[in-house]
Amino acid sequence: MFCFGIEHEVAFLNKEGKFADFLSTKFSEFNQIVERLPIYPNDYPQLRVGDAGIKQKRWYIEGFERFADSDKVIDCLPKGIEIRTTIHSNIQGAISELSESFCLLREVAASFGFSPVLLSFNPYNHFFEPQLPLNDYEIRQLQAYPDEQTANIYMVTYGPDLNISVVDLSIERMIDIGKKLTYYSPYIVPFSYSSPFYHGSLWDGLSVRTFIRTGKRSATLVFVEKEEQLIKSVPSLTKIARIPSEVGRIEFKACDSCDDFSIYAALLALLKGLVLDETLLGRATIPDAGLHQLSAKEGFDNKDIFTTATKILQAAEVALSKDPDVKLLTPLKVMLANRKTKSHELIEAFRRVGSIEEVLRQTYQV
Repeated sequence: MFCFGIEHEVAFLNKEGKFADFLSTKFSEFNQIVERLPIYPNDYPQLRVGDAGIKQKRWYIEGFERFADSDKVIDCLPKGIEIRTTIHSNIQGAISELSESFCLLREVAASFGFSPVLLSFNPYNHFFEPQLPLNDYEIRQLQAYPDEQTANIYMVTYGPDLNISVVDLSIERMIDIGKKLTYYSPYIVPFSYSSPFYHGSLWDGLSVRTFIRTGKRSATLVFVEKEEQLIKSVPSLTKIARIPSEVGRIEFKACDSCDDFSIYAALLALLKGLVLDETLLGRATIPDAGLHQLSAKEGFDNKDIFTTATKILQAAEVALSKDPDVKLLTPLKVMLANRKTKSHELIEAFRRVGSIEEVLRQTYQV
């Protein structure tokens, strides 16, 4: 039996119509939105609250936490608000909950002058550096977790975690699937591309996020139960589960954000098909940065990316066979046939209107 979940990061324009990030927005401004949103007691212990206590709800502020010279959180520099779903036994359940949570977030955010917009890379600030130097405690924390040393990347990127797990799957098989998804990541991610802006203008490609991020940060993360099950790698392929419900979870982390949640449904169906598939033999512990950069620049216009993406999609379709979820793959087939991504739409809109903010206002038209 499969289980599914989604974590989706949302960026915003503020009431002045400007992009709201860590330079222009305080924690309290996003927190007033989160405070107004409901809490569902039955969500726990499925959802992790975390040490800082920021993750109390299905919505929480995503950012860079600052600590006193101890484990006490004294501030959080925000980049946006993340929505996370509970665990579902079917893809549509996760998508429906995500849609409901997004609608609630948009409604409450509007009352404070914020409007959600689709992007996967900060269109103005390409680098994050804390204003105040890190103290000794913070430095020790970052050194203990290699992936946390790339805060300069994750604070300017936005994207989903597409979570999938299979009941009673062995650790060995789970890690093997993680390696498989890592290997095929450069061919999967173009279906999601939505970050063509950089430094206030168009970038020469389709996904700045993929170009800068993948290779330095994980494409796939597999949650294991015990220390001895970890595989040492930078970026990490494996991580110790922080709560029991995380054990056995495979997080695919390489995609750009999507404002059409049916693409998330399609991508989860693709991942499900790849779990079931036994014909694709590629495996990798760490993402191929060069191949991701080629993919980020050219997408499906690159012959190798297009051919292998087609092969992957066909393998997933065959593996799903008579499973109803096979129908969810349709948007990916259309995208592949047209060799067009969301980034192509955003680029065309920018050339038409000449304003990043104006283009962003046209996203999330649901």
